Amino acid sequence: MRPVSVWYYCSWGLLLLCSSSVGSPSPSIDPEKKVGSQGLRFRLAGFPRKPYEGRVEIQRAGEWGTICDDDFTLQAAHVLCRELGFTEATGWTHSAKYGPGTGRIWLDNLSCSGTEGSVTECASRGWGNSDCTHDEDAGVICKDQRLPGFSDSNVIEVDHHLQVEEVRLRPAVEWGRRPLPVTEGLVEVRLPDGWSQVCDKGWSAHNSHVVCGMLGFPGEKRVNMAFYRKINKSKVKHKPRVGRGPSKRMLAQKKQHSFGLHGVACVGTEAHLSLCSLEFYRANDTSRCSGGSPAVVSCVPGPLYSTSTGQKKHQQPKPQGEARVRLKGGAHPGEGRVEVLKAGTWGTVCDRKWDLQAASVVCRELGFGTAREALSGARMGQGMGAIHLSEVRCSGQEPSLWKCPSKNITAEDCSHNQDAGVRCNLPYTGVETKIRLSGGRSRYEGRVEVQIGVPGHLRWGLICGDDWGTLEAMVACRQLGLGYANHGLQETWYWDSGNVTEVVMSGVRCTGSELSLNQCAHHSTPITCKRTGTRFTAGVICSETASDLLLHSALVQETAYIEDRPLHMLYCAAEENCLASSARSANWPYGHRRLLRFSSQIHNLGRADFRPKAGRHSWVWHECHGHYHSMDIFTHYDILTPNGTKVAEGHKASFCLEDTECQEDVSKRYECANFGEQGITVGCWDLYRHDIDCQWIDITDVKPGNYILQVVINPNFEVAESDFTNNAMKCNCKYDGHRIWVHNCHIGDAFSEEANRRFERYPGQTSNQIV
Repeated sequence: MRPVSVWYYCSWGLLLLCSSSVGSPSPSIDPEKKVGSQGLRFRLAGFPRKPYEGRVEIQRAGEWGTICDDDFTLQAAHVLCRELGFTEATGWTHSAKYGPGTGRIWLDNLSCSGTEGSVTECASRGWGNSDCTHDEDAGVICKDQRLPGFSDSNVIEVDHHLQVEEVRLRPAVEWGRRPLPVTEGLVEVRLPDGWSQVCDKGWSAHNSHVVCGMLGFPGEKRVNMAFYRKINKSKVKHKPRVGRGPSKRMLAQKKQHSFGLHGVACVGTEAHLSLCSLEFYRANDTSRCSGGSPAVVSCVPGPLYSTSTGQKKHQQPKPQGEARVRLKGGAHPGEGRVEVLKAGTWGTVCDRKWDLQAASVVCRELGFGTAREALSGARMGQGMGAIHLSEVRCSGQEPSLWKCPSKNITAEDCSHNQDAGVRCNLPYTGVETKIRLSGGRSRYEGRVEVQIGVPGHLRWGLICGDDWGTLEAMVACRQLGLGYANHGLQETWYWDSGNVTEVVMSGVRCTGSELSLNQCAHHSTPITCKRTGTRFTAGVICSETASDLLLHSALVQETAYIEDRPLHMLYCAAEENCLASSARSANWPYGHRRLLRFSSQIHNLGRADFRPKAGRHSWVWHECHGHYHSMDIFTHYDILTPNGTKVAEGHKASFCLEDTECQEDVSKRYECANFGEQGITVGCWDLYRHDIDCQWIDITDVKPGNYILQVVINPNFEVAESDFTNNAMKCNCKYDGHRIWVHNCHIGDAFSEEANRRFERYPGQTSNQIV
């Protein structure tokens, strides 16, 4: 075994230099021929990150440098993680995700097989030979497990370069029941010896802006410093107030100030306080913040987190004009694929040169804090349609992403597998402490328990399973911080309820967008539950990923046509209720039905395969058509008048969910032949051709006129998805009694609000010419 010097960050943020006999033996290499193998030092750097991830930095010949991400692979990450004292890598990052480094770029085009005992055994362009910039610095995510023989007692040197990893606001005045999130208070930073305050000498609005961004708030406001100076000067011990109103006590005078940081000087565009110029007090400093006070910050919450009209009046105004920004596909508020509105149509942003500065502009524009992560490579699923922006370069001061310089996109520039995304800093609301799961096999599943009552009289209880479904499960999983809902269960008899048997909530009905179950509609007292007993209480199975289905709207427009089909050919379709109700009184087998046919091509652009809700053991065999149905209703088809009145409808059961075609780099996984597994793989699509049974709407009874054709996938929310808002497609159509013209087909949320209003006010065609 060879000695390896390892730099790593402990959970409290102190940079350590360690030496341990770790690593893999390399008998085929003479140790003396390993150039610099014993002289190299490795460390993880950057922000924001955990102790086992970060930008990889190597010290060679006394100089620290980075590694370029060109040709970087997971195999190289495995080697580097072992150099750092971890067992293996779980991932790697590119484009300076943890911030750009400084100094030399030691390695470029690094190529490892993954079995090397040292990075010196991997092929590269040679030490110091690189054509990269620090915007291309590579990072690694190691498994949080140390190699045998590694221990914290191996510390041989300590670097006192501290980093700010966590910030909080501590209220200087505590009320009886203070609402969350905390928006004003003394700034405290977490250091190795605990939480410390920040000296306010030289403190500026720019500093406050950065702190508020880290805490999940888009902006800051002026603080009444006279109030805080009064608290600091007060030496009188206040007694609790008697009578109405909350009790108040002055915390600042009961606890001696503990300063750990001073000289903070931010520009205001930083995504993290550690990027600002700042100084730490030394352990032997006897005079700290002489003549100063603890820094105080007051933040302005975004619309989702405003709790009073006083806060709302300070919110930043929404940007005027048509250009807007939204996030799609995320499990939590403040995360998702970035989409921008241009010329009335939503489109995505290419991830070229996408960084924390641009991501932070998006986050603040949407009412959140600065960006925690700038995501590339369609990490939040792929969009569909236009890509509006590429190479966005923000300074961080812009009020909107549209104010940042960008490049005009062309079809050759980017594809949807490069869609940019963000994860924003969010205020702490504490909603996750009011819910828990019990009885499951893992922390991602179990019977849902919620906490009710008032402080001093809190208790846990169960939720009635009546009407509990996917939308309610989505909110529960979001509140738990466990991602997306996989299943919402109305019966949980197979999970032990422990000592909790009381049902405390019933009639829960959610839209799916709420932050907690308390925001959903539910019964007030008394609790009303049709099926009593703990076996009929609500449960969830959560998942970190989910599918996302989208209909290819252009194909519907291209393939729509009318067919008059004889009744004697429609017996099987009638058995599956694919005809209008008037077909029951038709003169069978004579006559015909008029059918609007079209093809449906359904893409899975999410991050998990779309699978039927029911397993193969419960699929229903249909003798007439000779196939199984894995979902009774997979799509709804409707003909609507311009005012929304339904005049004809159809539906399609999923008799065969399979991968008809896939993107170039994706392999098919699902095939219906021979009772095979059904589903749609991420990056694949399922095609229901226009010439198969029930792929139609029976319009026999529809009168000539102008209508809206609507197709809705997964209409009953039977299978969980990351986004249900894009499951509907609409088209304008004109029917003259003989022919039909279908045009302007689009996904339901693809247009701006104004464009949707124009679509709904569509006056109809005066001729057969569609412009």
